[in-house]
Amino acid sequence: MAVIATLLVLLFARDISRAGHGATSPRLSENESFAALGNVMIGQENDLDTRLAYLLDHGQSLSRQVFAARLAQLQQQLPVLQTEASRLRRPLLKHRINDTIAQLTEQRVDDYQFLLSAVAAGLSMPWSTPSNVTPGLSVAAAQASLLSTNQQWNLARRGLLLEPGHVTLLATSSAMAHLDFAATMSRLSQSPSLTLTRGIGITAVSVSPAPLPAPTGEILLPPTGLIHLGVSVSNASYATQPVTLTIVLSPVGRAGVVQRQSMSVTLRPLSSYGFVPKILRIAASEHATLTLSLAGAQSGPNMVRSRRYSVVVSPSGNG
Repeated sequence: MAVIATLLVLLFARDISRAGHGATSPRLSENESFAALGNVMIGQENDLDTRLAYLLDHGQSLSRQVFAARLAQLQQQLPVLQTEASRLRRPLLKHRINDTIAQLTEQRVDDYQFLLSAVAAGLSMPWSTPSNVTPGLSVAAAQASLLSTNQQWNLARRGLLLEPGHVTLLATSSAMAHLDFAATMSRLSQSPSLTLTRGIGITAVSVSPAPLPAPTGEILLPPTGLIHLGVSVSNASYATQPVTLTIVLSPVGRAGVVQRQSMSVTLRPLSSYGFVPKILRIAASEHATLTLSLAGAQSGPNMVRSRRYSVVVSPSGNG
């Protein structure tokens, strides 16, 4: 009987050991896989945090285009971090560390998104802020949130230390949380290469029917009753720029109808746009003044915002 009892105890212990080994092995694999993926994501976020702080500290020598491009590159990484954080939610691990890392990452992505938008706005750079950014957020609140989530994660990241695999995840960095944002933006806004200098101008004018040879400032047309115009306008600054083009054709030396048209458009940075006004009416042998004026910003280097032409239409030749 004693021998039988001993055998039963040994068999029971063996079964418990096997069951325990079977339970530990999947948990070990899950914990280690989670740690590997989580550390990659945290490493990417830390890289973003460090690069953004470095850009703001050393960006004074960059041009507006290069600075904006680097901001955009950082912004493009944020949706990737959100996606990776969401994938880490399953399978659910001990202490719900999956949910913790996902929630904290989503909050930090929101904070980074706001800070990037604040930098772009402070330098009057073209920027598109996603609609899901927390409304009413401020720079101070975003930095406080980064610091708070950093502290929360530093407590939570050791949650698997006593579990199978004994893994500890990386800490999050806090360069942006401790950055003197106001002083940094003040330095950047005073940089000559980053300062916004708005400039627009009329760069080309086309006339149909094709004008005849004439002195500068005069448009000599064959006998016609209609004038087709095309006006090219350029934005020489790295900023979104609304402009309005006004065209006025006024008869000279006789009573007549003044023809006026206004057209507006928002130009992208360093881009051009071609305005096509409605047809202007004019008669043979008529003299008129054509004025093109552009409103919206000061003229850029070697650019003009207004042009004035004397329009002369040749006689019809009849009679």
